[in-house]
Amino acid sequence: MLGKLKDYTWLWMLALCLLVAWYGVRLEPTSVEQQGHYNFMSLVPALSTLAICFVTRNVILALFMGIVLGGLVTTQYNIIQVFLIPSIGSERYAQILLVYLWALGGLLGMWNRNGGAWHFAQYVSDNFVKTRRSAMFFAWLMGVIFHQGGTISTILTGTTVRPVADRENVAHEELAYIVDSTASPVATIIPFNVWPVYVAGLIAIPSMSQFIPNQEAAIDWFLKAIPFNFYGWLAVLFTLLFALGKLPFVGKTMRAAQIRAMETGELDAPGAEPIVSRELATLNVADGYRPSLADFFVPIGVLMSFAIIPWLVTGSPMIFEAFGLALVSSIALSIMRGMSVSDAFEGFVDGIKGVTIGAIILGLAVTLAEVSDTLGASSYVIDVTAGVLTAVPFVLPGILMITCMVVSFSVGSSWGTYAVVFPIALPLAYAISPDPLFVTLAFGAIMGGAVFGDQCSPISDTTILSSLACGSDLMDHVVTQLPIAMAAAGISILVYTATALALTM
Repeated sequence: MLGKLKDYTWLWMLALCLLVAWYGVRLEPTSVEQQGHYNFMSLVPALSTLAICFVTRNVILALFMGIVLGGLVTTQYNIIQVFLIPSIGSERYAQILLVYLWALGGLLGMWNRNGGAWHFAQYVSDNFVKTRRSAMFFAWLMGVIFHQGGTISTILTGTTVRPVADRENVAHEELAYIVDSTASPVATIIPFNVWPVYVAGLIAIPSMSQFIPNQEAAIDWFLKAIPFNFYGWLAVLFTLLFALGKLPFVGKTMRAAQIRAMETGELDAPGAEPIVSRELATLNVADGYRPSLADFFVPIGVLMSFAIIPWLVTGSPMIFEAFGLALVSSIALSIMRGMSVSDAFEGFVDGIKGVTIGAIILGLAVTLAEVSDTLGASSYVIDVTAGVLTAVPFVLPGILMITCMVVSFSVGSSWGTYAVVFPIALPLAYAISPDPLFVTLAFGAIMGGAVFGDQCSPISDTTILSSLACGSDLMDHVVTQLPIAMAAAGISILVYTATALALTM
């Protein structure tokens, strides 16, 4: 079926554009302004992007088509001026481009040139990692240690463990799953990061003042609610069991990747297109340079020091400075240890080349997120589910989780989902039942549901960067991890529903 759809890609995409354009010109501007969304059409760009991703496996085409459809729905046909330039020229994308991609790409390029990551992999393999299972457990452990969440965790964990995992024939789909599901899920249950502060700012609102009077109380509530973040706990537990080879269900696609890697040594599926280019895929140590552990640990130490120590002291991590200084320290150390300046900067430039595709994908993903926000996608999802939530209160936590799963999967952001859902859903939960435990269940469901979408969506920055750091094909990563994440989410919804039923009986 998917093959037939792929054969007629341009035909059905043209038909979709014509249909959306016809609907867009028929919308009444006054009704859109009153509702704050475009009804079901608010979801069309995001849902179409996901569908095109899965049918064509062409992420760039899918993201671009989503933006085009957003222009057709809003009748803002000049998508370059209305969406692309404001988004790509935004501070958010500048940070992604300069820090998470250029600095990351440059650091990967330097490790490729000075052999730092390869030498570290050799050292760990010789002394600690002896099997595929121990390599995957090492990846899980690094994910827990680098528990800042989101892009930071995926980059640090992926770049640290990939050389070790590659040596032990761990499929890139396996590694990307471990890295992705020990990023945001871990950050929500180990709160030594910026997540409690961010969420506290969203829930310390006037409508919840009787329950959460100030931001300090909100942070305290976040900490008390950690045991009720069922998806976060299950995602981390499933990943640990997966790493240890004890997870009974991994899905057909992941099982096929495991068998391929073990029997053939092929780390990517036939026809896969990893985001990292060949500039970063093969080792290219400069002539006469002797790699050392310092080439790996000095930049990692600089990065971690500037990311964590200022946060512990002042509450504000120096994330951007950390990545920039890590790159500078790697270049400086390599030159001091005998590498020529030209070789060092050649490695730096090769690294930037290696993440160019990632930069394009993230730029379009940022733009699509702005399109979804303009269309009021999150508001529409909440509006259509509000009636059900008030009629049967015991289903509220489960429905909230499903709602957040859909929203975050569609827009590719857990924090963006929190910003929209928390101010509406928590007052609703409090109105249905002022029982603190019931509201806490609703809170945990929102936390977990949003993380699920952020972890699994092919337009999420953490999903993209997990693939980038692990050298995986993006869609291969998505389709292999989705069955496992869905199993964890399904169990979480059942537990929420059963607990809420016991509370409201």
